[in-house]
Amino acid sequence: MKNKGFSLIELLIVVAIILIIAAIAIPNLLRSKQSANEAAAVSVLRNVHNSQAVYIVQFTSGVGYADSLVKLGPGTPCDKTHACLSDVLIGCATQPCLKSGYQFYLTSTSTSEPFGDYSSTATPISWQNSGSKNYCSADDGTIRYQASASSSLSAPTDHATCLDATKYNPLGG
Repeated sequence: MKNKGFSLIELLIVVAIILIIAAIAIPNLLRSKQSANEAAAVSVLRNVHNSQAVYIVQFTSGVGYADSLVKLGPGTPCDKTHACLSDVLIGCATQPCLKSGYQFYLTSTSTSEPFGDYSSTATPISWQNSGSKNYCSADDGTIRYQASASSSLSAPTDHATCLDATKYNPLGG
């Protein structure tokens, strides 16, 4: 009577095929995840800009823009120190705020109210793993990416640097 089953060679061939497929699929999966993180970072910067527009209207030009992400975040009650305009991940108590593989910052050149400008920054938590682009946006609402980025940022991009066309390019342009 002959045994029914697979030989060792047949099993090794199947394992080799599975490993080849994995070697092809995993880099594509990682690139897709990185692209998704970058798209999420751009979306967060757009939402920060929209929240800033609501903030300045809601709390008047006497207050100006929010100068930190915590001011846009949730709180009880909702007021100018916690405007309830963003989620707890972006409206975190201590910057950088972490979401979707990116770190987020918000800063202003003003040191006291009214805050007449702001710049928001998104930088990957792990360069080339969670993302490969640094982004910024200022009170003009244009989202920009760093022209010659080679690593994650360790601090927020200031307003003048974000608007500097030699350092940051408009997204899509």
